Amino acid sequence: MRHCVAALVLTGFRITMAGAATPDLAPIQSGLDYHSFANIEQFRVTHLELDLRVDPFFKTLRGMVGLKIKRLDPNATELILDTRDLNVSDVTIKAQDVLGATAKSETTWVSRPFHFQKKDPILGSALVIELPPSQKTTLFVRIDYETSPTAPALQWVGASQTAGKHTGFFFTQNEPIGARSWIPLQDTPQVRVTYTATIHTSADVLAVMSAKNDPNAKRNGIYTFDMPEAIPSYLIALAVGDFQFKATGPRTGVYAEKSVLKAAAKEFADTESMIETSEKLFGPYRWDRYDILVLPPSYPVGGMENPRLSFITPTVIAGDKSLVSVIAHELAHSWSGNLVSNATWRDLWLNEGFTDYLESRIINAVYGEKREMMERVLGLRALKDNLATLKPADQVLAIDLRDRDPDEVFSDVPYEKGRLFLTYLDAKFGRERFDAFLRSYFDHFAFKSITTEQFVGYLQENLLDRYPGIVTPIQVTAWVSGPGIPQDAVLPTSTEFAPVDQARVDWLGGPAVAVLLEQHARAPEHVADGGLGSNMRLLAHAQCGNRPQLVPAGHPQPIPTQLCSTGAISGNDRTP
Repeated sequence: MRHCVAALVLTGFRITMAGAATPDLAPIQSGLDYHSFANIEQFRVTHLELDLRVDPFFKTLRGMVGLKIKRLDPNATELILDTRDLNVSDVTIKAQDVLGATAKSETTWVSRPFHFQKKDPILGSALVIELPPSQKTTLFVRIDYETSPTAPALQWVGASQTAGKHTGFFFTQNEPIGARSWIPLQDTPQVRVTYTATIHTSADVLAVMSAKNDPNAKRNGIYTFDMPEAIPSYLIALAVGDFQFKATGPRTGVYAEKSVLKAAAKEFADTESMIETSEKLFGPYRWDRYDILVLPPSYPVGGMENPRLSFITPTVIAGDKSLVSVIAHELAHSWSGNLVSNATWRDLWLNEGFTDYLESRIINAVYGEKREMMERVLGLRALKDNLATLKPADQVLAIDLRDRDPDEVFSDVPYEKGRLFLTYLDAKFGRERFDAFLRSYFDHFAFKSITTEQFVGYLQENLLDRYPGIVTPIQVTAWVSGPGIPQDAVLPTSTEFAPVDQARVDWLGGPAVAVLLEQHARAPEHVADGGLGSNMRLLAHAQCGNRPQLVPAGHPQPIPTQLCSTGAISGNDRTP
């Protein structure tokens, strides 16, 4: 693969961004999404109308999507959409001024020629729809299609993998470029759309989406949704299963399987308080409700920030709220990521770095500074471990992902290094100034998708120039396009883990380990799986909460409860 580092270039006292070209790659074009075929400079989709039937037997979705499209180039004759393994049966456009349409209320649909371009192993296939040139600025396209049973964004969970063990579970996971495997669309975060949907299921399950959900919806097999706020395609989400709803506040609640619902609602009872805290810090919550859907245990990530309805792994239900930083993280995305989104996957740090920083502020306000510092120390440790495995070109915030799967961007760098950068700016300019900057940033770019260059320009104008002599363009350059952690970073510290570490040392030197030593001494040399090394690793890396105790059967001494905190996962929503 080919890589090059995006570099910051100083022009006088201004900061601009440019790509450092390699011999076989041209400089990066800011704002150009290298992971989409869509010709968004000629056509821009503004609204989707979905009508889909969920078929768990064949593991497919089938139906249609209607696209409302703004024509930007009257001479353009091809609409190019992103797809992956879709079976398209028909493409029609809504005719206007067609002979035979006798009334304004009558709709006439006209079939249009279409074809797929050669499949790319990462990006899928471009769907090319032939259109006549037109001076009309709006057109409507309808596509009838069916998904593949192997669509990467569609996850079909068998009944045996659910908590209830009697009904299967279906959910989507789009980020970063999975939406094209179940909807033909412009699958780039630069394009934001509103949508409506009608979802058909069997009558014994419930469907929910990243849209307006009715907590009192009746199970009848037909569910309708409306998403009035414009969002990027990766945030369109659907889930179907045997779950129920329990309110946790006036605008918060939990969807979960019956056996999990009570524990989940108790664990996430502070969600409303988190929203109120966030509004005081970052401005109004603009999504009406914030509900949580608890996924089956097989859910592959910690959480997904689908607007109005975050998808969350059940492994965060520890019983003591020790892992609710995941909720704080996904909620924080309501400002950074959902309200203001990265324009391309090179700019992911604008989503995740901001969100990690906001998460820290929420945790501090709700649970206190000690808890915040513990979370940040764990995050810094993860970042350092990750940096040790990455080449310098992949240690930058604005990473070059050309010719690469954008899923590769989800290291700890955009999360934790991004958080450190914003923490640095907070410390340098002071909390009052930086909070004012954050609120103005969210207001200025609300419901827009922006590039690293746009952020840097806004930072220059609203902090660096307004308060000169505090942070220089060179220092910003080091953070955005330099490898590693800058030397002047403000790093978190915490003494809270010292007693935990000492308890672990004491326990490992106690009678429980002595038993293991004796067993190991008596065991045949060829026995590997039951040897001392494997047992010691299990004991040293024991996880608690809702995870099983990794102690050999009959062990005389269980792992002390206080050891569990060293196994806490971070708020990183990509953490399994």
